[in-house]
Parts: sequence; C-alpha cells; structure tokens
Amino acid sequence: MTKRRLNARFVKTAVTSAMLLLAVIILSPFLWMLSASFKIQAEVFNYPIEWIPSTFNLRNYGTVWGEKYQFAQYYWNTIKITVITVIGSLLTSSLAGFAFAKLKFKGRDILFLLYLATMIIPSQILLVPRFIVFDYVGLVNTHMSIILPGIFSVIGTFLMRQFFMTIPGELLEAGKVDGAGYWRIYWQIFIPLAKPALVSLLILTFTWTWNEYENPLIFLRDTSLYTLPLGLTSFVDENGTDYTLMMAASVSALVPLIVIVAFFQKWFVEGISNTGLK
Repeated sequence: MTKRRLNARFVKTAVTSAMLLLAVIILSPFLWMLSASFKIQAEVFNYPIEWIPSTFNLRNYGTVWGEKYQFAQYYWNTIKITVITVIGSLLTSSLAGFAFAKLKFKGRDILFLLYLATMIIPSQILLVPRFIVFDYVGLVNTHMSIILPGIFSVIGTFLMRQFFMTIPGELLEAGKVDGAGYWRIYWQIFIPLAKPALVSLLILTFTWTWNEYENPLIFLRDTSLYTLPLGLTSFVDENGTDYTLMMAASVSALVPLIVIVAFFQKWFVEGISNTGLK
C-alpha cells in the first residue's frame, strides 16, 4: 500500500471519528431527555448520569396524556395548525415560484427582488402592527392568527422559483402548443417534476410551524387553543418544574418531526441540492 493511500485512509478515519464524536455530542441531550422521561423525579439529576433507568416509569406518559394537562388538546391544535399551514404554504409558494420563474410580465424581476428583500425585516418588528390588524378583524385568540402568516413564505417562494428555473422552458412551450393553459401546465407538468423541492419546503414549513412559540404566545389567550410549545409550560408551576413529565411531553412532541424527516429524507436532500440552498 502506497504512502499516499495510507495518508488518505488516515484522513478518512480521522474525519469519520470526528464526525462520530460530534454526532454523539449533539445527540446526548436527546438521549438524556428520552432517559429522563422514564425516570422518577428523584433520579433525574443523579450523577453520574444513569442513561438506562433502573426501573422504567411508564406512568409519566400516562400522566402527560391524561385529562389534567390537556396535552391531547395541545397536540390536536398543533396538528391542525401545522397541516393547514403546510398545505397553504406549498400551494402559494409553488404558484408564486412558477410565476416568477416561467411567466414573463413587466417588472417581474424587480417585484421578486422587492419580495425577497422583505426577508431582512425581523419578524419581531411586525408583531405589533400584525396584532393591531388581527385584533381589528377579530382574529386574535384564534388559530387563523397563526395560520395566515405562515401560509405565505418568502423562503418557500425563493426555493420553488430556484427549482422551477432548472426545468427547461421547452416544457412550457410544448404545453402551450398542445393547447394547455398556464394552470394545467403548472399542475400537470411542473408540479410532478417538483417533488424534491416540495418535500424540502414541506419539511422546513412543518418544522417551523410545529415548533412555533412566539406567535402562539402573543396571539392565543385561551389555554384550550394552546399549541405544544406553549403546552410544555403546563409542567412548570410555583412549586418548580416536573422534569420527568416535561421530558415525556417533549419526547411525544418530537415523534412527528422524526417520522416526517426520516420518511422524506431522500427527497429533502435532493431538493436542497437542486435549489441552490446547499
């Protein structure tokens, strides 16, 4: 074996070991959370850490999903808001991306740049004017105050436009020759080809909406309307924090995210690589 091959193998082994160590460090908090969700309160902060509980306390999950904490209601609220937001975002972003990428109209590029420039405005600056508008039209303390802002995504429009730009324009012209209108070309030709980009946007929007804390905190008042991030505060009271219940609730809240990412991982990587967001 040549010296160059030995050096290459050494570098590969070193990089792999470093990545493995980094992965263990990143996963450690999640493993501790999973372990703590099966412990009793007195064992949570034992040192050294007991990664495998001496006795598995499944009652934590039963308590979390019981009637006392309304966790099932928070779960349903989050699912409803997330599903509607994801579907709306996929529709509006793909339509806008198609228009900015393939339709020719006066001021198209300038309009897209202005739309893209809104990303530099911190979302916190818009909270007060948005609250005033939503309060005026009666949307405060409703789920629509969370759904409506999430449906329209600048990043989603940019991602879809970048993907549609990679699709040959000849497909659009061929559709016109066959007598198809823009809607049919969009729905029957471009959307089937945009599965990777749509999956990428689905995962990003799902994650952002599922973990959204700030907007529900501002716009929702009734506890029956709370989402999971707000619902986790139910396990904190004047007597302290029940970490075992909070960890059990956190594990339950993470399951849909893990399932979505694991199921769509292949298309997600492809979509990111094809839309310039590497």
